[in-house]
Amino acid sequence: MRFADIPGLQEIKQKLIQSVQHNKMAHAQLFAGKEGALNLPLAIAYATYIQCTDRKADDACGVCAACSKNQKFVHPDLHFVFPLSNIKNDKDADRFKAEITKSWRSFLLEQPFGKLDDWTNFYGGENKQALISREESRTIIKTLSLKSFESPYKVMVIWQPEYMHGSAANGILKILEEPPVNTFFLLVTNAADRLLPTIVSRTQLIQVPLLTDEDLDAYLEKEITIDESDRRNILQLADGDLNLALRLTQSDENINQDLFADWMRACFKKSYADLVRMADEFHQMDKLNQRNLLYYSISMMRESLLFLAGSTTINRTQGSELKFIQDFSKVLNVLKIEKANRLMSDASYYLERNGSAKMIFLNLSLQLSGILNP
Repeated sequence: MRFADIPGLQEIKQKLIQSVQHNKMAHAQLFAGKEGALNLPLAIAYATYIQCTDRKADDACGVCAACSKNQKFVHPDLHFVFPLSNIKNDKDADRFKAEITKSWRSFLLEQPFGKLDDWTNFYGGENKQALISREESRTIIKTLSLKSFESPYKVMVIWQPEYMHGSAANGILKILEEPPVNTFFLLVTNAADRLLPTIVSRTQLIQVPLLTDEDLDAYLEKEITIDESDRRNILQLADGDLNLALRLTQSDENINQDLFADWMRACFKKSYADLVRMADEFHQMDKLNQRNLLYYSISMMRESLLFLAGSTTINRTQGSELKFIQDFSKVLNVLKIEKANRLMSDASYYLERNGSAKMIFLNLSLQLSGILNP
């Protein structure tokens, strides 16, 4: 992966490139961003640039031996550590360990902007918490104690270090603070607040934001064949999350305008029979579309808040969607929107943790009814 493969983030890319050009790379860096931020692709592109043997002014060359291997994630001096959970119907730990690196490379090739859930589903993990085991700290130390094979630089990418077992996190503190010469740690996190303060203090923070609508729109327009109106709706749902945007383009039910409007009307009217029926319908949807509906609902609450505040210049809705927001806002106020948004966010959290969709949506509907029409 090269910087050119990643949309937007030009300022961060330039800072990373300059740190290499001026030989001022910090030995441990923390790429932090919300879920959906492109901090893992950015860290990999940075590692590629560090190991490139013919660096250009704005990117790795992409054709040297180091770049060719890094494009396939097989460079012997680029190492990865990532969370794992048990694998379904597989009790052979040795076989699993032998295959997992191959699976990881395939995952990065097929889903370069994927998230932890995507990774767990990719290799067939059970519905258990993925983690980085205590044995990994010993593996990290052993791996980095060896001489580099090809590049003058060894790079260790630790993805989601917040999932490190406590013993593993403590086990790497010394090597993180005093790594071997020309060895670099790139920690990639979506929850820096969950890391040990002793780890954070040993790293240089690189804050990676979500993409702007402009950068995301430019990428989708270039890479995906999709109607402009659909693309505009996807931009609103994705809110800077490229992974989610790409998944929405593959969904046949990514536009939830009518469904949301009918749902809110039933909540306001306290039409409980309709709410029970809708909960059944929501339960029959696949998990992606259930989550998309909640994301869309949260975004509509945001649009309603902007409309109430008179901030029409940054409002994203148009046409019939804007007309609905104008009407819907008549029964809302800031406090109602705050409560509804919190309930929808909680529902999304429970859904991601495999709660019953029917119970989650029915409970949410009943509580929204009490908020919209007390």
